[in-house]
Amino acid sequence: MILSAIAGVLVLNNLLIIVIGTLVGLFVGALPGLGAAIGVALLLPFTYSMETLPAILLLISLYLGAEYGGSISAITLGIPGTPAAVATVLDGNSLARKGFPAKAIGYSLTASTIGGLCGGVVLIGFCGPLANAAVKLGAPEYALIGLLGLIAVATLSSRDVFRSVISVFLGLLLSTAGIDVLSGHIRFGFDRMELMEGLPMVPILIGLFAVSEVIQMISDGVNKRYVGQTLGLNSGLKFKEIAVVSKPILLGSIIGSVTGIIPGLGAGPASWFSYSLAKRISKDPDSFGKGNPEGIVAPESSNNATVGAALVPLLALGIPGSPTTGIILGAFVIHGIQPGPQVFGQNPELVYGLFVGFIVSVLAMYVLGRLTTPIWARALAVPNYILIISILVLSLIGAFTSRMMVFDVFLALAMGLLGFFMKKLDYSLPSFILAFILGTFIEVNFRRSLMMSNDGYAIFVSRPVSAIIVGLMAIMIFFMVKGMVSRGSKK
Repeated sequence: MILSAIAGVLVLNNLLIIVIGTLVGLFVGALPGLGAAIGVALLLPFTYSMETLPAILLLISLYLGAEYGGSISAITLGIPGTPAAVATVLDGNSLARKGFPAKAIGYSLTASTIGGLCGGVVLIGFCGPLANAAVKLGAPEYALIGLLGLIAVATLSSRDVFRSVISVFLGLLLSTAGIDVLSGHIRFGFDRMELMEGLPMVPILIGLFAVSEVIQMISDGVNKRYVGQTLGLNSGLKFKEIAVVSKPILLGSIIGSVTGIIPGLGAGPASWFSYSLAKRISKDPDSFGKGNPEGIVAPESSNNATVGAALVPLLALGIPGSPTTGIILGAFVIHGIQPGPQVFGQNPELVYGLFVGFIVSVLAMYVLGRLTTPIWARALAVPNYILIISILVLSLIGAFTSRMMVFDVFLALAMGLLGFFMKKLDYSLPSFILAFILGTFIEVNFRRSLMMSNDGYAIFVSRPVSAIIVGLMAIMIFFMVKGMVSRGSKK
């Protein structure tokens, strides 16, 4: 199966797809304000007519490229291209200002590659066992796992837990529109044919991530232009230079791999965890923030390691580990595949193809990063109004082509406004998206559980695995409430 997967991935068509995805990822990652989620949302409509494996490889390679690309603007401009690259600014831009932008980018690219490979090892090593364990679960466990994911993302994805919980309920509310899967009744259809199948996923994702970012860019100023260091950006490193920072690279890779598996955390927190711990164990902690290479490699290895790790719960359980993997879940659904334990038995060639394709994507990121970093660094000087027009046009075309309905264009614009105000008011977009995606999954399994049970809700605590999940949920809710009370008392 592995040899077949290698042969299937290493064909010209799939290799070209990986190259295109990586290049787009480097571009959207390097441009301040964009990032992996927006890039994946923009390319999602282009995957409709593709086969499943190349479609998913396109989005995964973009995801990897964007996580590294965020460090390019962080180093050359001092402006992080993605939230995960914020920690990289501290030492990356400092080292660049000392006259070593090539060294700084070289450290970032090398660490990102090693972190990505570690995340790939975690993806390959953990997916199978987790899926095998999940096969033994039933509807009660699936419903509770979905709820556990929502509680995790609501607890961890925003500084204001109360607003994250509201975001979850809003997402669940939108997921109820359309035909009830079990009864066949139409809910919240408002006599509109466009809502018979429920709210379409693609226009909602494009609106929340891409259109909302366009509105934010307009509010920041349409003539805004960034100027940074773009000379001498050959990002090669000597082996001795890599060996000196091997410890923080390994540390960041481990932290990113662990953090990525937990839904709701993602690359941003992982990069800060790694940066803080690397500073704590460093022989020269006082040099952090002043151009220490350890302060570059720790967060960069971590944020790329989260990519492979975030795909573990997606493939094994059908639960996205990050907002970007939530959009990738949409790509699976569009192609008629529901990620989860069944996919390993029903589509093993797809799973092994993704494993091999992920490793190839990491290697492609390194090669293309070495070749194109000077280009992206110069492209950062593009005025905002060009980006605004380009992103908006692509977004609206993508929303329309999802179902060939003008209704979806207006829906994407409406979701863009909603996403803009949610970010402004510190409501949680990851919580909203995950709740919208998992809403039907949780509802169906919850109602099936009640149909199976003669004792009503007791089925959720009478089964051993269900009882353990309920216990985990109770612990998370306890600490969530405790944190809210402690913050309230401080105010």
